[in-house]
Amino acid sequence: MNIDKTAIIGAGSWGTALAWLWGRDGRQISLWGNSAGRVKRMRKTRENSDYLPKLKLPDSVTVTYKLRDCVHADLLVFVTPSTVLRTIAMRLKGALGKGQPVLLSCTKGIEHGTGMRMSEILGKIFSDHTVAVLSGPNLAAEVVRNVPTATVIACRDPECAADLQGFLGSSRFRIYTTEDVTSVELGGALKNVFAIAAGASDGLGLGDNTKAALVTRSLAELIRLGSAMGGNFRTFYGLSGVGDLIATCFSRHSRNRRVGEHLGRGQTLQQITSAMQMVAEGIPTARSAFECARKLNIDTPITDEVYALLYEGKTPVQAMQDLLERDQKAEQA
Repeated sequence: MNIDKTAIIGAGSWGTALAWLWGRDGRQISLWGNSAGRVKRMRKTRENSDYLPKLKLPDSVTVTYKLRDCVHADLLVFVTPSTVLRTIAMRLKGALGKGQPVLLSCTKGIEHGTGMRMSEILGKIFSDHTVAVLSGPNLAAEVVRNVPTATVIACRDPECAADLQGFLGSSRFRIYTTEDVTSVELGGALKNVFAIAAGASDGLGLGDNTKAALVTRSLAELIRLGSAMGGNFRTFYGLSGVGDLIATCFSRHSRNRRVGEHLGRGQTLQQITSAMQMVAEGIPTARSAFECARKLNIDTPITDEVYALLYEGKTPVQAMQDLLERDQKAEQA
């Protein structure tokens, strides 16, 4: 695979971090943002002060708010919020050459209503293109500090996955590959729901014993629902499953954990989201996961309580109490 130009669709924290990461060695990167005002500021200052202040973008990164500037790339990377990925992809439909570029989804979510994963949406819209997925414990704030990070690229074409691994990986951004696209995406999406629960535990001040139990049972629930949705339980024990779950549930950089923490401290969801610049994917994914569990008749007590917190006005204290009052049973996944 010959990749001369890469376009990144989405200039949030993760999209900006990837542009910095992959543009440091002089690679030609186009970074698209939907806000013309922010793009103009970024062009002038060479930094994204709204998301990653003080991070200077390499000269090889071109920032744009025009999608047409991205259509001639060899690799098109989607880092948009899950709720707008379909809309933006449809805007690009017809502008891309047949079979080119390769599409790489870095968006973690499940579409509301359809239950579709992000790669399924892209695959349906761009049926002639190869679609790959990148997911793992990849906190943008740490990637741009150049600390050792590992991630997974999943693609049903193993040669494409290997090419992307060689092109995008480095000694500080170690990439593993797999053909199990379904599990990698589901692990990356569902962990955000459980991070909200972990944050609520922090906000309530319940301590490490409670949080360890909650995260452990979250993994069991992720495996149970993810397997019913077509995933492989072995993959959920890897970087894109348990690895991402640990990072997102415990890190101070995790926006989903932060949402839960503020809920635990008594703030309303509206108060929390109105003060946030970043998107917390666990909020829409909780609704999608709740719906998928109902359709598949899967027991998901933690997801159900997060859904109730976000969409039914339930208090964190009551949600935790309802989890604790469930019948005791043998430990199983």
